[in-house]
Amino acid sequence: MVSPAAFRRVTLACAITAVLYVPAGFAQSPKESEQDARIQQLESELLALKQIVQAQQAQLAGTGVEPAPATAQATAASTTPAAPAGASGAAATASAPAGKAPIQASSIVNGDSRFSFGGFIKLDALSTWTSDGPIADGTPGRMFYFPTGTPVNAGPGESYTDFHAQFSRIWFGVDRVTSSGDTIKGYVEFDFFGGGNSNVGNEKFSNGYPPTLRHAYVQWNKWLAGQTWSNAVDLGSLPESVDFVGIVDGTLFARQAQIRYTTGNWSFSLENPQTWYQNGSPAHVQSGQNNVPDATARWQTRGDWGHFSVAGIARQLRTRTDSTTGAALSVAGSFKLGDNDTLQYTLSGGPGLGRYIGFGMAPDAYIDVDGSLEAQDLVAGFAAWRHDWNDRLRSTLAYSAAHIDTDLAAIGPLATKKTQSWRYNLIYSPFPRLDVGAEISWGERTLSNGDSGDLRRLHTTVKYTF
Repeated sequence: MVSPAAFRRVTLACAITAVLYVPAGFAQSPKESEQDARIQQLESELLALKQIVQAQQAQLAGTGVEPAPATAQATAASTTPAAPAGASGAAATASAPAGKAPIQASSIVNGDSRFSFGGFIKLDALSTWTSDGPIADGTPGRMFYFPTGTPVNAGPGESYTDFHAQFSRIWFGVDRVTSSGDTIKGYVEFDFFGGGNSNVGNEKFSNGYPPTLRHAYVQWNKWLAGQTWSNAVDLGSLPESVDFVGIVDGTLFARQAQIRYTTGNWSFSLENPQTWYQNGSPAHVQSGQNNVPDATARWQTRGDWGHFSVAGIARQLRTRTDSTTGAALSVAGSFKLGDNDTLQYTLSGGPGLGRYIGFGMAPDAYIDVDGSLEAQDLVAGFAAWRHDWNDRLRSTLAYSAAHIDTDLAAIGPLATKKTQSWRYNLIYSPFPRLDVGAEISWGERTLSNGDSGDLRRLHTTVKYTF
């Protein structure tokens, strides 16, 4: 955008040009005629420049955005663009402390489009103790709480210390309103977690990790198309955690390609289908045979008291030899207990919920002893209490659990039957956009045969949001 200062400099340059190249009282030579033509050209460019400045100032006044500094690369503060599916809480960026304005994004206005960007830099430092064996280096369980990664009967207890910055994140957005009043938005987001160490020996010297796509979608009025959080997920119910998600056991967690329609309090979607099943062992097998998309519907309401949502999922579960159906229900929300206290919760269950819970801790289905495909029953949920001690210090106490109705005869004794975890954190913001936090947690995994193992962790973080 051209600033008023730049406009004044162009005006002065034109005036100097006129003084130097237009001698008064002399007949024009061919060279002088050429100079006159050049001056006329400069005047035309000056007029066009003035019109651009006036148009941009009028647009900025209409959107409430302050004019940017006089540089082509300057940015202006504005409100954050529509986050993916209500992205808030621990799985997106930590919510702002009570009484504070949300972190603002940076944006550049160009014509009728506003380009926005933001993200955060996050260092995680973890000390982990297990009771029943090791967690392999470079696997998800070493970088965040991964319920099925807790060892059971795998050997003597182990302890580790790990540092990483893989969950640092960056996003880009663009939005515009057409002359006919249509709203169009685009959003793309990356972090640097690809499931673990990206190459052998990486931690020896470079710690380089490739970008990982999280979101990529476009919105047109009430329609959304692309990859983002499943429509069944209520991110507003997720408590703030030092861990990547924290209350994984009871959390609906799925990002995938979809087509979504939202009207009023309702939203509906058709989403990428996928069936993971067990066949005589705890291992999950990917079928890739679905020919009907997963369908979801969600209703949500909110007010000064908090918010509440209910979501349903209907699925086709299919292998090469058989198919069945799955259906699940989830209720979630938040409730303000006072000026400084908030309750957050989710409860989900049903046959075939499977991969939507806890990073796919349960299968969608399993092969029964008679060879038929059966939808896997499970129930999962969490509850969290957040307390704001003051404008800079806050804490969350949370419990999360999942129970999988495993068939011992069909799957065997080593399948995960139950997981649960507790955690408590303190997060301090010495100034806006900077969070320093510490969290203690305990998790337990129980197998079909009743054996269990536990994990204890001290997790600290430094996070700067931009």
